[in-house]
Amino acid sequence: MGNDLTGVALDVQAGYTRREWLARAATIVPGACLAASSAGRAAAAPTAPVAVARCRTYGPELLPTLDRMFDQLGGLARIVKGRTVGIKINLTGMPSYRVGYLPLGHTHYTNPEVIAATVHLMGRAGARRIRLLESCWSTADPVEEYLLQAGWEPRDILRASRNVEFENTNCLGKSRTYSRLVVPFGGYIFPAYDLNHSYEDCDVFVSLAKLKEHASAGVTLSMKNCFGITPATIYGTGAGEDEPSELPRGGRTMMHTGYRQPPRSAPQEKDPKSPRQDGYRIPRIIVDLVSARPVDLAVVEGVKTIAGAEGPWITHGIAPTSPGLIVAGTNPVTTDAVCMAVMGYDPMADRGTAPFETCDSTLCLAEDVGIGTRDLSRIEVIGVPIKEALFDFAAIRRQRLLSPSR
Repeated sequence: MGNDLTGVALDVQAGYTRREWLARAATIVPGACLAASSAGRAAAAPTAPVAVARCRTYGPELLPTLDRMFDQLGGLARIVKGRTVGIKINLTGMPSYRVGYLPLGHTHYTNPEVIAATVHLMGRAGARRIRLLESCWSTADPVEEYLLQAGWEPRDILRASRNVEFENTNCLGKSRTYSRLVVPFGGYIFPAYDLNHSYEDCDVFVSLAKLKEHASAGVTLSMKNCFGITPATIYGTGAGEDEPSELPRGGRTMMHTGYRQPPRSAPQEKDPKSPRQDGYRIPRIIVDLVSARPVDLAVVEGVKTIAGAEGPWITHGIAPTSPGLIVAGTNPVTTDAVCMAVMGYDPMADRGTAPFETCDSTLCLAEDVGIGTRDLSRIEVIGVPIKEALFDFAAIRRQRLLSPSR
């Protein structure tokens, strides 16, 4: 699925595709990122171009901006024509969680206009079927119901192209069985994951994310968006002991803290004695998932977003912001590295350095197993240069840390 799409992610020196690198990474012993070996890993991991564009509003400029960016990456037809496309959107938290009175798509949800524009362009490029995927919080209801609660009109997205559908991947969904996706390098936390069938059925997998920071992972971009592909029926608080629960209940606390194992029917942790801290587990689970279900196209929208955290449940220091930016690429690590740079952060940062003060770097761990490089000197940036696109989240964070708690 999508194997022929990773050719863009060729290693400049060795000529390996990303999928081939994942196979080679099976011989790597996963571990902490070591500063001494950082440069060597960055030089060996595959790279791919990343497009950066200004887009100040969700109005008429949005569609041509995305269209131009996809052309800069080689064109959508090369990626989606004749194929089933799965698009993981980001609808984190209940629709009732809001930043003041702002629309959810202006703060922490992927904006519906961005979703519709992406769907339209993929349909125009010849996608056979487009399936919009999200594991809606603690419910098995259709995604459309979730969108209505958010104040959106799902028909506006469904009509953006032909053969468009939603699926709530927080449960079994429209299949009789879960799909088991194996982590090619053996996995940091789990060797494989049981997921909704949609993540196996699609030929092309797209992560359509929001440009944000994250309290437990430092940043939430195209890779962190994939944390939400795990169903709560298996990895949630209310999951069964022997088999998946029929309905999803609660959040993914077991993924964060490891306080329990998933049902016995699912693959169990490799090392139940490993650290139980979210800053250790979440970055590693993200890399496991991105390895098991490779991202063929990463789109991170930051037209409007929030600084300070991933959602309004983090109550101190959240600031609505308008970076006016969209970043896209065919490799999630290179894409997230450029996103970090335009946010004012060093993508080569490791634990202890902003924004990874209390967690390991997902980018470092992904680079470690050969998914992609985070070294900006090896990443071709197309469109707006990083220094001109800079919207300093890091400065906002420093100011927030200096301000008194409220």
